Formats: sequence, C-alpha cells, structure tokens
Amino acid sequence: MSEQQDIKNDNETPTEIAPQDAAYYDKTQPTEELLNALNALKPKSYSNATQNGHEPDIAKQDNSQDSQQDPPSEWHALREKLREHPQDPEGWNKLVDISENAGDLEQIKQTYEALLETYPNTSSAQIAYLNHFLSPGLFQYAEELFKRFLRTSPLVDLWKFYLTYVRRVNTSQSSREAVSRAYEFALNRIGQDKDSGEIWHDYIQFLKAGETTTTWEEQQKMDALRKVYHRAVQIPLENVEKLWSELETFENGLNKITAKKFMSDLSPSYMQARTVLRQLQRHLGPLFPPPPPSSSSRPPIYLPPAPTFNAAERALVGSWKTYLKWEENNPLEFEDKDKATMISRIQGVYRKAVIRMRYYSEIWYMAFVWTGSIGKQEEALNILKAGMEANPTSFLLHFAYAEVQEGRKEYGEVTATFDKFLDALRADLEELESRVNSANTSFSSDASGRTVPAGAPNMSGTSTTALTEAGTVSNNSSFATQLSDDKPPKSKELQERRTEYGLVWIMYIRYARRAHDLKTFRAVFAKARKDRWTPWEVYEAAALMEYHCNKDGGLGVASRIFEKGLESFGDEIEFVLRYLGFLISVNDESNARALFERVIATFPSEKARPLWERWARYEYQFGDLEAAQKLEKRIAEVYPTDPPIKRFAQRHTYLGTDAIAARDLGFAMAGRQNGSASSVSSLEKRTDSMLSITSTAHLPPIQPPPKRQPSPDVKRREESVKPEFAPPAKRPRPSSPRERDRDRYNDGASRRRFGSPAGWEKERDRELHPIKRDRSHDDKSSTLPAVLSWFVGQLPNPASFDGPIFRTDDLMMLFRNAVIPSATRRATPPPPPLPPAAPAPPRGRPPPDYGPYQGPGGGRGRRY
Repeated sequence: MSEQQDIKNDNETPTEIAPQDAAYYDKTQPTEELLNALNALKPKSYSNATQNGHEPDIAKQDNSQDSQQDPPSEWHALREKLREHPQDPEGWNKLVDISENAGDLEQIKQTYEALLETYPNTSSAQIAYLNHFLSPGLFQYAEELFKRFLRTSPLVDLWKFYLTYVRRVNTSQSSREAVSRAYEFALNRIGQDKDSGEIWHDYIQFLKAGETTTTWEEQQKMDALRKVYHRAVQIPLENVEKLWSELETFENGLNKITAKKFMSDLSPSYMQARTVLRQLQRHLGPLFPPPPPSSSSRPPIYLPPAPTFNAAERALVGSWKTYLKWEENNPLEFEDKDKATMISRIQGVYRKAVIRMRYYSEIWYMAFVWTGSIGKQEEALNILKAGMEANPTSFLLHFAYAEVQEGRKEYGEVTATFDKFLDALRADLEELESRVNSANTSFSSDASGRTVPAGAPNMSGTSTTALTEAGTVSNNSSFATQLSDDKPPKSKELQERRTEYGLVWIMYIRYARRAHDLKTFRAVFAKARKDRWTPWEVYEAAALMEYHCNKDGGLGVASRIFEKGLESFGDEIEFVLRYLGFLISVNDESNARALFERVIATFPSEKARPLWERWARYEYQFGDLEAAQKLEKRIAEVYPTDPPIKRFAQRHTYLGTDAIAARDLGFAMAGRQNGSASSVSSLEKRTDSMLSITSTAHLPPIQPPPKRQPSPDVKRREESVKPEFAPPAKRPRPSSPRERDRDRYNDGASRRRFGSPAGWEKERDRELHPIKRDRSHDDKSSTLPAVLSWFVGQLPNPASFDGPIFRTDDLMMLFRNAVIPSATRRATPPPPPLPPAAPAPPRGRPPPDYGPYQGPGGGRGRRY
C-alpha cells in the first residue's frame, strides 16, 4: 500500500491544491515564484487573465483543456458501457484484452476486480488475474487473492493452480508437511469431483517420493499411501481404473495375502464408482461444452451470457435439472456414516451449477431448496441473496427470500426487499418505455388531446392508428381516462411487464396485511397509487382484500377503491368487467346496472362485446324475461349481423351445455357421422396412431406421425421384413364438423371478421365450452392409441413393486450379447467335432465359461 501511495503522490501535478491548504490559498495572493512557474507553463492564458484583473481558475482551465485534448480512452469508454449493461461477455473479454495489452498493473487490477464482481467464482478469470502476481516480489498479494478465491470456489482448475503455487514456494524437505496439508485441504473440498483425478494422482506421487530413514517411517508412508488409494478408487474419477491398477500393484508388492483381502473389500465400491462414472459422463457431456476460441494469446475466459430462453437454452436448463436430481438421489449409494461426504459432493455440484448457470433463477432456487432440506438454513438464505444479486429482477428468488424473512419475523428486511425489487423493475420499465418511444418517434394528438403515434406500427405488429380507433372513448363520459404525458404508452410487451410489476405490489400489500394490519396495508396501497406504473390489478386486489378482511364497512371501502380505479382505468375493458363482476357477486344489482349503463357507451362496439356478454348472462340467469328481451333488442341494434338464434341459444345454456347446438342444429350427429366415415371422431380427437389401427384396406394410405430416424440396423431389418399389417400412408385430415357447419346460418358465406354471424359459433364455443375445449386439447396432445392408453392405465404404480431391482445397463448388455435362434433363417449346422485333447489333471473345478450364449450347439469349442 505504501508503494501505491508513493505512485499516487508522484503523479500529482504542481497545480493541484490539497484540501487543507484551500482556505489559506484563498486569503493570499500568488507569490512571484509561483506566478513565474505558472507563466512558464501557460504564459498566454495566465497573462490574459491577469491583464483583465481576474485570477484564473486553474483547475477548471486544466480540466477543460484535458477534456478537449484527451478524450476518454477506449478502456474508460468500454468500462462505462459495462457499468450500465454488465451482462456482456464479449465486452468483458475485450476489456481484459485492452488492459492486458496496456500492461498497466493498476488497470489490470481494476479490470479483473470489476469482472469478478459481476461474475464471481469464474476460475479462468481468477487464474488469469493471479498470473500477474506470481513474481517473487508479489507473492503476498497472490496469497491474499488465493484466500479470497478458494473460500467459495468448487472448480478443480483453480485448486490445481493453487497446488502448483504451493509446491513452487515449498521446495525444501522440511516443507513437505505444508504441501501435504495443502493437498488434504484441496481434496477435502473438491476431491469428489470427477476431474480431480489428476490431483489424487499427484498427491500419491508426492507421497511416494517422500524419503524415509527408519522402518517406522517407511511403514507410516505405506499406510498413508494405502489410505489415499482406498479413498480415491471409491470415487468416480476419470482415471479411477488407472488408480485401481496402481493400487493392485502396490498391495501385491507389499503382501499378496493382505492384497487379496483389501482388493476384495474394495471391489464393490470400485465397481459402483466405475458404473457411476459412465453415467456421470453422459450427464456432464452437454453441460460443459468447449469454450469459444480466444481472440488473443491468453486462454479464453468463459462468462455465462444473459438468457434468451430459446430452445437450446431450455434444453440446457432441463439437462442441468436432470443432473442435479440425479446427484440428489445418491447414485454412489453412500451410507449414513458417509452422509457428510455425500452432502459435500452435492454441495460442490450445486456451486458449480450456479456459477455456470448464473442467470437462471430456477437453478438458484433448486440450490436453496436442497440446502434448506439438509438443515443449513443460513447457508440457504445466503444462496438466495447471491441469486438476487445475480438476478435483480427475478420474481422467483425475491418472493422466496421475502417469504423466508417473513417466517423469521424479519419484517424490516422484507420491506427493504420489496422496495429494492420494485426499484429494479421500475428501471427496466422505464428503459423499455424509452425504447418504445424511440421506435415511435413521430407522434400526433387526436381530438381528445391524447398523445399517440401517427400511423407507426407498434411492437405487436398492428398500426397505432388501429389502436387509436379501437381505444377511442366518448368525450362526454367522465369515466373516459385521458392518456396524459406521464401515463405509459401502450405496447404489448410494456403492458405485460407492467402487469408483472403490479404483481409485486399485490404481494407487497398481502405481506403488509398478514404481517401487520389493515392500516399498514392501506399505507402500502397508497404508495402504489402514486406509482405511474401501477396497473389496474392492484386496485382490484386491494378492493377484494378490503371486502374480505375488513368486517366493518369493507364493502363500502372496496366499492370506493373500484371507483377510484375507474377514474384511471376507465378505458380498460378488463377492469370494468372485474368491477361489474364484483358488484354482481355482492348482489348489488342497482349499482351494477348503473355501472353498466355508465360505461357501455364509452367503448366502441368491437371492444364492448365482452361487457354486453357479461351483462346478458346476468340477465338470462337472474332477470325476468322482459328485461332479457329488451337487452337482446339493444344488442341486436349494436350488432345487427348476429343471427337471432345465437342469442336465443345462449339464453338456454348452462355450464357449457348447449343442447340446441348439439341436438337441434346437428353438431353432435354431424360429429358422429364424420367419425364413422373417416374412422376419426373429431369429438373424441383420436390420434393418428389409433387411426392407423382402425383403418381398413380400401381407405387411402395414412402416414404415421413423424418420429426419430431409426438406426441403420433397424432400418435394414424393417426393409427386409414388411408385414401385411403395416400402417398405410397418411391422407389429409378431414375437416371438423365446426368448419363444415360454419355456414349453417350464413348461406355459404365465407369467414368474416369478429362480430359477424359466421363467427358466432366460434365465439359460443370459446365462451361456453372452456372445459370441453381443454379436454379436447389434452386429448389432442396425446400420442398413444386408445388401446395402449387403457393398458398403461391398468399397470400398477411403480412404488408397488417389491421384487429384485436389476441394473438396466447390465440387463441391456445381456440382451445385446445374447444370440437368439431366428425362426426365419436356417439353422446353423453344428461345428465339426473337436480333436481329442489330452485329459487335464483333476485339480479342482474347471474355469467357468462367461462367453455369450451361442444357441443350441453353438457355444462349444469357442470362448470370447
């Protein structure tokens, strides 16, 4: 630190003034020597200033000249960019290259410290950072970095680098004990890792190289070697087979009798480790792809990019989840006495997972749940904190952390968590708003004074002119909300993000009501009302909370909250529907009718249809016939193209049952006729597999659904044998009865826009048949024929099986090696008799034949 201070003092310019001397400098005039020195440095500027009778502002003049002459360097410009957008792996690698090429040690420190703050426990960056301090004069700083990095690092390459450093600085015979402690320290941390086999091998070689002078020391050395060997061969290491071979040679060299006993005792654990190693290699293959090549001479630094959740990334997350669950299921079959070893292994796996998948909240949450399940609550809480720092806009992690702290009665921490989370989401919303506004730079004002883009396409693909027409409201209504300058612009993505933002406010007010009282809840809701990003869902949630939790006048308070929300969200049809539904649910018919009459004229007909439908359902169920007929007359005036039978049928439906459509209009009969004609019932939604079974020979061929390409051997077998019951080729799927009967009320008219009589059947199915639609959707997604589905349903639960458990790999290997006689090929003639051999002396049982079964007479005389 003293050297750094000296460097800093040497860099100070003569014109800089210490703070403690500032007061004295203001009271005195510059001395003649100082003026001469300044004139020599800047004669023109200083003389001009003194001639005018004013003293120059030296610091300001220097700064202005520096800003004109020295623009920000490439390193500083890139560093500022990474401060605003830190999730940029390419930018960080470029910053490292710039600092490395410059050779400035202080700049290198700042670069790597900033990188490791954004991407902690990145071993490649840590090793590159440490390489700059491995000179003899900088070992102390390197050791400080090792202490920081190794405390939480589960990565083998950093520990290898550390052990190399330890062996470099401890070369004498007297320091072997320190090296041995370093190896034990490393193996206790990462010894269960698959890639730590090289460290185990180096440790064994280090112990073998130790010199001994007495028999006792030699015996201690052999015992230490045996102990390390026995630990290593029970772990699924990459070189476990090599270590097993070395152990066998080592034990046989000492004592063959004890070697047989040791090897037989360790054999089950070794075989288990070998099996798990093969499974581990299959799991880890797609999780750690090779890093991209480096653009410079230094090794590449892999930094996890920001997620886009495309298909490849979702598959990667699924692979990680599968692997983590596999590790939790104890594939090495640790016993209870080795539970600490199993916990250490799984803990290291989760630490590697959150480093590699830093920006995926689901992985952090899995680590939190597992750590809490083993009783380490504080460590689990620290995992959530680290995950929130990496993902400041993660709903999953912030909600989990808030619940944990609420359970611990840490209410101040919960409040701070919600406030910080809302600030982060608000910053994202404002950034998104700026992008939307920059995309729609041309704006115009309509007659109502609203600011809208002039014909520019919005993010959802429709023009803003259409949005303006769809959102036009009456100027005569006091409930028509005008879009002011501080109201967010309308954009599909922005609306979705705003709704998600409102969800945080809803969770916040729920917490305030649970942990405190209604007074605190109302204070939080008052803060939400002042937020320009608060959506209408927050008003509804607060109103319902008042209604259900406030037993004294809760209905009146809830109604006032809805009315207050109507002032801001009167143009939101969803909010009006929720308000109307609330009034209907509390049996406030007069206010519900008044609300409907107030707002129905403020919406255009295309937008007001759900409101008409909701009030019509209420009138149909609980009103009288005269009121229902009057309402139908009004609806017919608004939607003159709707057929009269549509309203009549809707008046006589209940819970999705529309007997008029099914029986009188022939929908059910048409479906059955279509199914008998084409072997496919559109009502039952049979799959193509079932169609291939039930089809007859005279029907056009139907292709099976696409499936995975078979292997060459399977393809040859399928081509050689073609049974008569093979499925025919695929033919076009017949039209559904809904499509065929679409023009029943329209005299063959083609499809029309929303609100036309051609689309009312579709509207009716969407509104009155949600259960049937969900059921048909589930049936459509099925890929099993009905017969197989019934068979699978008859199978017992897997948990009911109490018989022996076979190893799948061994069973498949047995099937693969078995030679089964074929019924379609000629029998292989028996081999010629073997020549008589000399009888062997009877010395016990003959060795067993472990070769594969060769069929009748096919296994004699050959073993392999």
